Amino acid sequence: MSDWIISKFGGSSVANAGQIEKVRAIVEQDARRRVVVVSAPGKSGADEHKVTDHLINIATAGAHFRQQHIAVTVARSREAVINKFSAIAKELELDGNELLQSLRLDLETDLTGDRRIAFLASRGEHYNARLIAAYFQRRGMEAQAQLPENFGFLVSNACLDAKVLAPAYDNIARLSEYSGISVVPGYYGVTENGEIAVFSRGGSDLTGGEIAYALEAETYENWTDVNGVYEVDPRIIADARAIPRLTFKEIRLLSSKGFNVFHLDAMLKCRNRKIPIHIRNTNAPSTDGTMILNERVPEEDIVGIARLDNMSYIYLEKDVLGEEIGFTASLLRIFQEFGISTYHYPTDKDDIAVLVNQDDLLGSINDLRRAIEKELKPDFMDVIYNLSILTPVGIGLKNNTYPIIQALSALGNVHIPIVMIDQSPSQLCFHIAVSNAVADAALKVLHETLIKPRYG
Repeated sequence: MSDWIISKFGGSSVANAGQIEKVRAIVEQDARRRVVVVSAPGKSGADEHKVTDHLINIATAGAHFRQQHIAVTVARSREAVINKFSAIAKELELDGNELLQSLRLDLETDLTGDRRIAFLASRGEHYNARLIAAYFQRRGMEAQAQLPENFGFLVSNACLDAKVLAPAYDNIARLSEYSGISVVPGYYGVTENGEIAVFSRGGSDLTGGEIAYALEAETYENWTDVNGVYEVDPRIIADARAIPRLTFKEIRLLSSKGFNVFHLDAMLKCRNRKIPIHIRNTNAPSTDGTMILNERVPEEDIVGIARLDNMSYIYLEKDVLGEEIGFTASLLRIFQEFGISTYHYPTDKDDIAVLVNQDDLLGSINDLRRAIEKELKPDFMDVIYNLSILTPVGIGLKNNTYPIIQALSALGNVHIPIVMIDQSPSQLCFHIAVSNAVADAALKVLHETLIKPRYG
C-alpha cells in the first residue's frame, strides 16, 4: 500500500474559479495528494444548469431538457458551455483560446446515437481537468492533466454504462511514475477501439475509487459541499450532525434508503483493499468529515436514519402463500417484466407486501394488477399509497432489539400511526412505514429518541 491520497472533487467543488482555488489550496496542503479527480463544473447559482446537462442536451438535439419541461435550446446549451469554460479560464488568468477552440470543435462532432451522447457528456470533465491542471502549473505546482484516452483507462463498449476492464489497472498504476500531481477527469474511460464511454451519472466517484484501488492508496477522499454523511436529512432536522465513522455496510444500507452520498460502485474496490473513504467539505476543509471503513467499534446503536418518500406497497393475501414454492420469485418476476424496481418485500405464511417507488406505478398499476391476479390468483390484493419509509441503521443493532422498542414507544406516545414495521435479516437496520403526511414529525421523533441522547 502506498501513502498516496486520491482526492476526488465534485461539481460544486469545481464550479467556478473561486472554488477551483479552494481545491488548489487543499491539494497543496498535503504532498500525499498525488492524484486529483475532477468532475465537470457544477452550478454556480440556482438559475444555472449543470454543464453535463447542457452537453447531453446538445447531444440529444434538445430532448434532454424538453423531457424535463425546461425551455433550453441546443444553441443556448452550446453558448452556456462555452461561456462557462471561458469565464473560468479568464478568472483563473489562463490563456484559454486553444482550449476553447478545441471545445468548439468537439461540440460539432459528427458522432451519432449513444456514441455521440457519451463523447459530448464527457467533455465537461475533460476540459475542466485541462483547465485545473493549467491553473496548478500557473501557481507553481508540478501538475499535468492525465487523460483516460492517453494513459489507457480502458472500459467496456457500453457507451453509457461502461465497466472498467482488467488491463486498465496496470495502466492506472503507471501514474505513479509521474513525480507531480496528476489531474484526471472523472466519469469516462476509453474503449479498446479508442472511443469514449461514460459511467452512469455520478461516475466521477467511480473513477476515483478505481484509481485508489489500482494505486493501493492510503485514503480516497471524496470532496463535496457538505460536512459528511449526516445522521438525518439536515433540511428537516436543523441540528443534525455529520457521522464521524461508518462501515461500508452501514453506508450501503443508508444509501439504498435515500442517502445519496456518492456512486455506490465506487466503494466496492476500496472496500476490497480496505481503503478508507473520507467524505469532506471543500468549503470547510478543517471539519472532520465522515470516514467510511471496513470495520469499526460500535459506539452507538444507531448512526443514521434514512428516508424514502413517495413509496407504495402492493399487498397480497393467499392461503399458505409461504409454502407455495416459487410464489415470491414469480411475483418479483412480474414486477421486473413491468420495469418496476422493488425495494423490500416482507412476507409471512399467508401474505406478502412489495415496496416500490410510487412513480413507477404510473400508467401500469392496472395492468400490473391483472398480471398478478392472472398468474398468482391471490385471495386479496390491495395497493397502499403515499408512504415514507424511515430506516434507522447501525451495527450496534446486531442482537439488540431495544432501539426498536424505543422507536415504537416514542411514535406511539405522540400518536403517529405505523403502517408497517420490519427488521432486516442482518439486524443492522429496521424499517418503519408511515404516511407521507406525518413523515417529518416521525423523523424528528426518531432522531430525538434514538440519536440525540448521545450528544450529552
